[in-house]
Amino acid sequence: MNQVVINNKKYAFHEGQTILNLLESNGIEVPALCYDERLHPSSVCRLCLVKIKGIDRLQPSCRTLLTSKMEVTTHSGEIENYREGVLRMLAKDYPQAMVLKYPQKEFHWWLQHYGITGEIENRPYTFLDASHPYIQVDMTRCINCFRCVKICDELQGQFVWHIINRGDEVKIISDSKDLFGQSSCISCGACADTCPTGAIEDKQAIILGMPEHTTRSVCAYCGVGCEIAVGVKEQKIVAVHPAKNAPVNKGHLCVKGRYAWEYVYAPDRVTQPMIRRQEQWETVSWDEAINYCAQRLTSIIKEYGPNSIGMVGSARATNEDNYLVQKFARAVIGTNNVDNCARVCHQPTAKAMSIALGTGASTNSFDDIEKASTILVAGANATGSHPVIGARIKQAVLKGANLIVIDPRRTELASYATCYLPVKPGTNIPLLNAIACVIITENLQDTAYIESRTEGWNTFKTFIGGWTPERAAKICGIHPRLIREAARLYATQTPAICFHGLGLTEHTQGTDNVIALVNLALLTGNIGKEGTGINPLRGQNNVQGAAVMGCDPSVYTGMASVKKERQRFEALWKTSLPSSKGLNLPEMLDTASAGYLKAMWITGYDVLFTMPDAKYTIRAFEQLDFVVVQDMFMNETSRRFADVFLPCSSSFEKEGTFMNAERRIQKIRKAIPALPNVKADWEIVCNMAVAMGRKELFNYSTAQDIWNEIREVWSAVHGITYERLENSGLQWPCPATDHPGTSILHTENFPREGGKAQLSVVDFMPTPEQVSVEYPFILVTGRELYHFNAGTMTYRTANKDICHSDLLHLNPADARRIGLKDRDDARIISKYGETFLPVLIDDTVRKGEAFSTFNNNRTFINKITNPLRDHYVQTPEYKITAVRIEKATERTAG
Repeated sequence: MNQVVINNKKYAFHEGQTILNLLESNGIEVPALCYDERLHPSSVCRLCLVKIKGIDRLQPSCRTLLTSKMEVTTHSGEIENYREGVLRMLAKDYPQAMVLKYPQKEFHWWLQHYGITGEIENRPYTFLDASHPYIQVDMTRCINCFRCVKICDELQGQFVWHIINRGDEVKIISDSKDLFGQSSCISCGACADTCPTGAIEDKQAIILGMPEHTTRSVCAYCGVGCEIAVGVKEQKIVAVHPAKNAPVNKGHLCVKGRYAWEYVYAPDRVTQPMIRRQEQWETVSWDEAINYCAQRLTSIIKEYGPNSIGMVGSARATNEDNYLVQKFARAVIGTNNVDNCARVCHQPTAKAMSIALGTGASTNSFDDIEKASTILVAGANATGSHPVIGARIKQAVLKGANLIVIDPRRTELASYATCYLPVKPGTNIPLLNAIACVIITENLQDTAYIESRTEGWNTFKTFIGGWTPERAAKICGIHPRLIREAARLYATQTPAICFHGLGLTEHTQGTDNVIALVNLALLTGNIGKEGTGINPLRGQNNVQGAAVMGCDPSVYTGMASVKKERQRFEALWKTSLPSSKGLNLPEMLDTASAGYLKAMWITGYDVLFTMPDAKYTIRAFEQLDFVVVQDMFMNETSRRFADVFLPCSSSFEKEGTFMNAERRIQKIRKAIPALPNVKADWEIVCNMAVAMGRKELFNYSTAQDIWNEIREVWSAVHGITYERLENSGLQWPCPATDHPGTSILHTENFPREGGKAQLSVVDFMPTPEQVSVEYPFILVTGRELYHFNAGTMTYRTANKDICHSDLLHLNPADARRIGLKDRDDARIISKYGETFLPVLIDDTVRKGEAFSTFNNNRTFINKITNPLRDHYVQTPEYKITAVRIEKATERTAG
């Protein structure tokens, strides 16, 4: 064991550890105002200097590595006098009022520690920049530690802050060279998080004050699963900061996770159960609401049978919540009609990976980003939709990794790409097949891996030879040279990791798209190793969990087949279960439209707003006899069609677990009391079960009780206890309580018959949705940084002040031809409807194509989207809609 002597006392250390790191871990405090554990040490402030025996000059502890038998002194008279002198110099022109007002700031704390507070000049403000919605800048408090510059560069990679001038004239400015609100800042808050003085400060901290305590939990937005520290004062949230030692986000957050939490206190949050009577909402007690629902559901079961009811789980609810939703559907209602929003996003991923690899979950971990030599991102705007992972990819590229981007738009990551492939929407399969063709024809495949770990090679090799880059180029619009370049890069610069998003899945061949991507990984041996794999970027915080918990008509918890494992679950749950085939969400709407489905209970999901071709969805809901919506807010579905509204708690107000995109189970913790009269989703389900006479199946007192049952029914998480999750999340499979979890799947074999993966022949079938003289543009829909899905949460925060609306991104040449300028209103018409959007002239969109987000209920983009579905799993083809674009007149817009 390596040992070092610090202040005459021995300490153990590990290889590569700095002096400062060891000091911090042992509670030995020294000032280090330019230091942040997330950054490369710079030793600018010189305050952390220590004496090392045998070296004449004092050494910076922040970047000096420990060596065995080193002897270090941290607080001699010489050192303390030096530190005090440096602090006095920094304090010379510092505003004293700020030290007194914010004593907990790192710089202020050290000033007081050395007794310097009273000597600081009471300098007035020269300028206070409050132009940004979330961040205030006061450079009178800047001490030139440069942490803001470094963290923006090294963690986020946005390069907003810059150092100008030299010597006494040095100062820090944003890239706007004027108001910070006009800069390229994307509001991640890292600069405010690291600033030791408050020169860059969160407005929430200024307005709401500093937290009295913090609670560790997990972000409620995308599937990255960032861990957060929830700051609470007087039982209310006042701040959210990144958890510094979190394995996923490593001390970083995006604008949504850090700032967009104030929806919890939105004035229109529903806090009382309601029943609609004679078109009017009436506030009722929980007993009345639950009993009313139970009576209506029981009556419908008796008259039409259990399969006349459908239930929908929530990707924003916990694993425990979703487990009970699907158990209720099967054990109380008696139907397999249960689904969740994975149906409209990554269900093709789950199906494709199950076909090819045997399981539909991410093969690797986010930590493999830094281990990869090549990163392939297909159909995912990672810096906008999954910003923390997008930043990690960007940083990996800046440090030398190769990047291949496949996307119709020139996304931010495309500008960093070694090879950018601007694929024509809907033609991923020709492109991916052509890449496979190059790999094989140039003998770049991993033959040993193929022979030992795959099946179907000979058939695949014969088929793929016909997909030459020249043939594919005519379909997908990419030069054959670029296709060959991408193939060579991916196959030779290994290990290579793939990330993909809804740009691959939301197509009529969405499942096939993912199979074709998996083929590339199998051909090159890029599965089952560090720095490799197929890794879907999941959209919502628990969409992976909702599906794996069994909110899917074909599987129980743990992806257990309903066909094959019904008897096992009957024995576990001690009740009979339905054997009939269940309906997924699109099928529920079809069946409702036909008059057979009579009721739906929807948890945390705005079905009307998010399903395509809204006219069709409206017709389906109009045929239903009874609709229950369980949510925090009156969404479009409940506003138009709900008969009962049941208010649920937010993730800040309850206990439970989420499962992120890399299979990591993480604990969410109750940070604040739930608002009066709202309940956790699982509590509502239990109450309903009691009212319907099945209390014995839902006799839970806590979320932990539910999780322990999940552990019993799904062996892959049996070793993941709440106690183990107190320290850190764990990735399944984790079959035993002494198992460390599994960071990489398929290292030795695949969970398919014979243990081998399947190389699959995937031919191209063009979507029926094509441009025409009447509809000459292809509209692609997708996500963006500041808003999230249906906008239910983000539009109730200051994010709406940064991004006011969905926008129609249009190529400058197309805009000129139509006669549209920036922020003009455009009328967009498809075969399914029409809507109006403000225009954003955007040269990242190609001519003949347009792009829009789908977050704003005023623009309601799904009035016009294409209802065609993937032929395996019925995921809608949101990514391709043929449209006509016109300049909106006052008459048409009105």
